[in-house]
Amino acid sequence: MRLNEVTTYPAERHYWGEFVFSFSGVIELTVGSRQYLTPPHYGLWLPPRTEHEASTRSEACYCVLDIASDRCGRLPTEVCTLAVGPIIKAILTDLVARQVDYPRNDADERLMQVLVDQMSLAPRQDTYLPISEDRALGQVLEALRHQPGDNRPLEAWASVVHSTERTLSRRCQRDLGMSFVEWRQRLRLVRALSMLEDGLAVQTVALELGYSTSSAFIAMFHRLMGATPDEFRKRIVQL
Repeated sequence: MRLNEVTTYPAERHYWGEFVFSFSGVIELTVGSRQYLTPPHYGLWLPPRTEHEASTRSEACYCVLDIASDRCGRLPTEVCTLAVGPIIKAILTDLVARQVDYPRNDADERLMQVLVDQMSLAPRQDTYLPISEDRALGQVLEALRHQPGDNRPLEAWASVVHSTERTLSRRCQRDLGMSFVEWRQRLRLVRALSMLEDGLAVQTVALELGYSTSSAFIAMFHRLMGATPDEFRKRIVQL
């Protein structure tokens, strides 16, 4: 499925599990008070009966795999992002190319079992972004989602939303479980993954995300991903 620039789906809940995989673009899903972003070559696992909302802020190409609840026994019981390896991607690409809506024969059944097995072994990635229902902090986070390169400190944002730095800082810890700076870094990381997948130069990505030098961006990326942007890009090419 390919989506245009802005698409939003209302909240829904299913009796089956769902695996959302992004071929290109970033899919955003809100589960409770947390926001999960699925960049290219990552997938988001939603256990059965998980209520969620989905949206995109730019063009995206993705697929959603529905998995019957009786096949979810070995899969995570909590919502999580999974790193998609070459086997999972190959199977999903094949299913999409053949327009397989459900297993048609024994071969498809075996393929689905391999897919579920691979998902159960896939590394889990902590790329979610918590959200806040607080009016003031919510305005700040929403503004950053639209402009992740904005470098204004929390003190400046407090003035914008008629609050104080101390108040917003406390609400970050209460609602997000992390500092304002860490949340903004996570947001930038997710945006960076998509931009790198699109082939943009590291320097371009760094400047777009508010870093004055490429080295500062590379250091942040390596700290959160365990690899440099170029190493990540090579990994994507191999998938």
